Amino acid sequence: MPKNLFDSIKIGDIQLRNRIVMAPLTRSRANNPEHKPTELIAEYYRQRASMGLIISEGSQVSPMGVGYVNTPGIYSRTQVEGWKLVTDAVHSEGGKIFIQLWHVGRLTHPYFLGGELPIAPSAINPNHPIRTPEGEKASVTPKEMTAEDISNVISEFALGAANAMEAGFDGVEIHSSNGYLLHQFFAPCSNVRIDQYGGSIENRTRIMFELLDEMKKYIPENRIGVRLNPSSHNYHGLTIDEETLPTFDYLINKLNDYQLAYLHLSEPFTDVSDVPYAEPNIATRYRKIYKGNLMVNKGFTLESGNEIIKNGGADLVAFGVPTIANPDFVERMMIGAKLAEADKKKYYTVGSEGYTDYPFLSEK
Repeated sequence: MPKNLFDSIKIGDIQLRNRIVMAPLTRSRANNPEHKPTELIAEYYRQRASMGLIISEGSQVSPMGVGYVNTPGIYSRTQVEGWKLVTDAVHSEGGKIFIQLWHVGRLTHPYFLGGELPIAPSAINPNHPIRTPEGEKASVTPKEMTAEDISNVISEFALGAANAMEAGFDGVEIHSSNGYLLHQFFAPCSNVRIDQYGGSIENRTRIMFELLDEMKKYIPENRIGVRLNPSSHNYHGLTIDEETLPTFDYLINKLNDYQLAYLHLSEPFTDVSDVPYAEPNIATRYRKIYKGNLMVNKGFTLESGNEIIKNGGADLVAFGVPTIANPDFVERMMIGAKLAEADKKKYYTVGSEGYTDYPFLSEK
C-alpha cells in the first residue's frame, strides 16, 4: 500500500507518528553568557511537537565551533541542564527530538573565539562575510588543524552525543553539510592537506568515519543521523568540482556500513543546472546508493512531499521555514489549511516575538 507523509515510520528503535520532520533552524535565542537553552526555547519546541521528528537548531560541540550570535551549545553541564527543559517539553507532548551537533570550522571570526583564529582542515580563507553583533566582518585565514586538533574535534562530537543522551534527546544529527567543518574536510577547495586527512577521497572523508566510530562508544548507531549537502555550490565558500560527486558517492555508500537512524540530504540551495559536475537531483541519485532511511529537504509542499514518499524516493521529508510561523504545521497539512508566513526580520532576534507568538489555527 502506498505511503504518505502522515504514515508512521520506525527509525532505528524509535517509532515516529508521521514522516514530517522539522528541519534544523538557527533561531539565536540562547542569549545568555552560557549559551544554554531556556524556558522560552523549550516552549518553542514544545509547540511544534506534533512533527514526526524535530531536529534542533545546530548546537556547537565546543567554544571553537560557534560562528553565529546566541546559538546554543552542548559541551557544558549548564547547557545539558538547559536542554533537559527542551526534551522534557517535547516529550510531554508525545514528540521526538534529535539535536544537531555542529562545528562551523573556518566560518567564524576571532570575535566569537576570544581573539583566537578559527580552525579548519587547511589555512584557506573562505572569503565569506561573518555576521557579528558589531555588523559583518571579513572572514580570516584559519589555522590549519593539527592531528591533535582533529582528534580533539572527534572527541568533542562524541562528548556532544553523550551529553545529548544525558539531556534526554532521542538521538543526534551530525551536521556535515553547508560548508561547515566536516564538509570543509570533504572538499578539495578547502582541504589541501597532504597527511591522512587530505588528498584522496578516502582520506578527505576519513574524519567522518573516525567520528562515527568514536561516537558509537557513547550512543547507539541507530540513534545517529547524518546530514549532507552534495550539491552545495558557491555557498559558504565551497564550490563543486570533478571530485565532488565521487566523494559523496563514496561517503554515502560507506555509510551503509553503519546502522544509522537516517541520512538527511539537502537538494541544491541554488540553481546548479548549468554547473559542471553538479547533481541537481540529489534524492534521486542517492536513493539508489543508500540503503537506510533517507530524509530529504528543500522546498517541499504537501503534494511534492507525499509524492516522493509514495514513489519511494525518500522515507521522510524535512520542512524548515514553514515550521517557523506554523507551530501546528502537521495539523495544517492534514486538513490542507493555509500556512502563515514568517516574519524574516525576527528570525534571529531575541524574545518571544516572531518565535513563540505565532498562533495555532485553533486560536484564530
